[in-house]
Amino acid sequence: MSLRILFLCTAYNGLAQRAWAELTDLGHQVSVQIASDPDTMRAAVARERPQLIVAPMLKTAIPEDVWRRHTCLIVHPGIVGDRGPSSLDWAILEGEHDWGVTVLQAAAEMDAGDIWASAGFAMRGASKSQLYRHEVTDAASRALLQAVERFETGGYAPQPLDYAAAGVRGRLRASMRAADRSLDWEMDNASLLARIRSGDSFPGARGEIAGVRCHVFGAHVEPSLRGRPGELLGRREGAICIGTRDGALWLSHLREKDGIKLPATLVLGEKRLREVAQRPLRPATSVAGRRDHAYRQIRYREVGAVGYLHFDFYNGAMSTAQCDRLRTAFLQARQRPTRAIVLMGGSDIWSNGIHLNTIQAAADPALESWRNILAMNALVREIVLTDSHLVISAMQGNSGAGGVILALAADQVWARRGAVMNPHYKSMGGLYGSEYWTYLLPRRVGETLAQELTEGLRPIGAAGAERIGLVDAAFGASAADFVAHVEQRAERAADPVGVRKALAGKRRRRAADERRKPLESYGAEELAHMYRNFFGSDRSYHEARRRFVLKCAATACEALPEQSAPRPAEVSA
Repeated sequence: MSLRILFLCTAYNGLAQRAWAELTDLGHQVSVQIASDPDTMRAAVARERPQLIVAPMLKTAIPEDVWRRHTCLIVHPGIVGDRGPSSLDWAILEGEHDWGVTVLQAAAEMDAGDIWASAGFAMRGASKSQLYRHEVTDAASRALLQAVERFETGGYAPQPLDYAAAGVRGRLRASMRAADRSLDWEMDNASLLARIRSGDSFPGARGEIAGVRCHVFGAHVEPSLRGRPGELLGRREGAICIGTRDGALWLSHLREKDGIKLPATLVLGEKRLREVAQRPLRPATSVAGRRDHAYRQIRYREVGAVGYLHFDFYNGAMSTAQCDRLRTAFLQARQRPTRAIVLMGGSDIWSNGIHLNTIQAAADPALESWRNILAMNALVREIVLTDSHLVISAMQGNSGAGGVILALAADQVWARRGAVMNPHYKSMGGLYGSEYWTYLLPRRVGETLAQELTEGLRPIGAAGAERIGLVDAAFGASAADFVAHVEQRAERAADPVGVRKALAGKRRRRAADERRKPLESYGAEELAHMYRNFFGSDRSYHEARRRFVLKCAATACEALPEQSAPRPAEVSA
């Protein structure tokens, strides 16, 4: 049976996109409405005539006249009985060992309706956005699919919330205030980490650094440096290291009041950092089986004949400098006596292409946009033309725009089963896109599907991507399971006979492709469009980027498609 389902969302975030992909894969007709106000919700209900309404991410109440006439399922990122808008924030700050997601029916009291399904997960030492994109989203998917199946088959009676029932330990919690996670560098690392992680990636934890009051993001423990609490001990790759009561922390991003989130060194400025030592590390360092705890955005390790290149960029955004560093690291990895290179991306997000925030903050955003896309293209070109190693993209997390195309530059593409991809650019003010997408995308899915993917502006789940050939394999029940299977598969793929055959076939195909149309012709044609986007009289891209960046500064960034443009008001399958 196919249901007509209406999604009401504050923003069409990664969780909502995954739910859309999985429900449409099951044959349901799902439309999406950005729920900006009660009248917009009422109009969407009247237009779509849904059999079921789902709110995968909604920060405002559904109007009473809607939920009384329709079954409305709310996805709440908390255990049974938990209520309030800061559920996951409190779970992190209070050190919960396990948490969950509850799917409940809309009612007069927020988060107090009858319960249709729930799913739990173990907490780990990670930020709110990292937990949300992995554990919360995985649990929400399980619970929502179960709730929809129960609604579809009929006969299921949702359970009223009963705080006296055995095992119910949730409670009503107030919205977390800025003071609840304010930072004092006299605190120990554990306390500071909990406060920063509970507000990452929105709204951040409030503190003062070098006389600048700001919100803090992206905290990592420094294993060896020590100094006075609040003392700046070093800088590296845009991050700064600050002393605490019992050690030091690296902080990757800061945001001043009414400003946008940027790498910490950009916010503090060279004048304040003049006496702060640069503490660089090699872009790619082989750790050969040992665990290296130093803060670095790019990490390289080898296991036998396989080199693994990790690039963990905050929110998946890749600035000009980060693209250059990653290209250098890839070239170094290519010099190693290995047979395969696995591009691991970040554990949270694979990549989302060019860095809209640093572009927005640049003195000349058009020029920085141009530099950024040229750096992305240089990286992609090196991967495409590699014929010394088998190159594999292993997409642990979501991806968007040029980040999807970056993955397609490899010889094989593997994706975690729960990952969501947005292989399009145009919602960012009609941006044409580059990264050789006009070559890489059609060679995988054909011209017709490539046009549908780039023009339709819809997400695609990993399972759907595998069906159409966008990726070669989708597997892994969790992030850890995916990584374990990647290592097993990569070891088999690095078999010397198999690699020789694969590379010989690649050279033949590349030679044929080059005769048909040189790779640089694709790039030149794309860049001609991009030049007009950046420097032409039409300011649509610049306005769309500005709105997106400023909206992220004022709302939960994890509540938007990561580093891709806000979705259209309605998206229908």
